[in-house]
Amino acid sequence: MAIDEKALDFEISEKPFKRILVAVDEDDSDSSIRAFQFAVTMAKRNQAVLGIVSVLELQDLNVFETLSPEKINKLRQNLANDVNVYARQAQKHGVAEIVQLTAEGRPGAAIIGEVIPEFKPDILICGSKSKPVNSRQRIFIGSQASYMAQNAPCSVLVIRK
Repeated sequence: MAIDEKALDFEISEKPFKRILVAVDEDDSDSSIRAFQFAVTMAKRNQAVLGIVSVLELQDLNVFETLSPEKINKLRQNLANDVNVYARQAQKHGVAEIVQLTAEGRPGAAIIGEVIPEFKPDILICGSKSKPVNSRQRIFIGSQASYMAQNAPCSVLVIRK
């Protein structure tokens, strides 16, 4: 089947993203940092609002930690402090408007179900690292990045480590 060249004809227009959401995850700091750097660059160039989100994964806690309100509150505060560090760096690099967001639960589900409806981004940027399966194969996209790419109502850009 041949491609109809007329179907590919278009006018190039500038349509910058106005609202960019970047997901950062301390469990995968290398690819999160790269995703953040890319998002800051894009937000600066497009003079876009930059949303920075990180998710507290409560399912990773043991039963004793989940029963301790002090422990949960400390983890929430640490997460908010981490997002604030990212926000200060974005501001330092010239991003004028930054929204700091946190959520709880499975990262993909929390971002898709709670954060995106609230923030309404044009694009979601997240990191993903490959994981060795054996000497010949690799898993090419993380499960959370894959979930978000498949379920987000906006464009999703996955930045590799």
